[in-house]
Amino acid sequence: MTYRLIQLAPGAYDLFLHDTIVASVVRNGSRQPYTWTAELLDDLPRSKRPWPFLDIEHNFPSLEELCAWLGHPNVTTNNRGTASQGAYQGA
Repeated sequence: MTYRLIQLAPGAYDLFLHDTIVASVVRNGSRQPYTWTAELLDDLPRSKRPWPFLDIEHNFPSLEELCAWLGHPNVTTNNRGTASQGAYQGA
């Protein structure tokens, strides 16, 4: 599956699967260490959830770990100075 993350604001991303937004990715908390949550937009039955979503919501200690779980999606940031602070830039 091919995922893409598009940054909306600092700590907030839309997660695309092909050309459809399927989940949101958000940074939780205002101070480090942050946690990150990937949450499906639709409450689909487990058998219809896109891989690797076994649950509707998954939490991670870093954006890097969340991206690794998703198979290292392309990440597009909004490039506003420090807006991408903490953003994963890996491919």
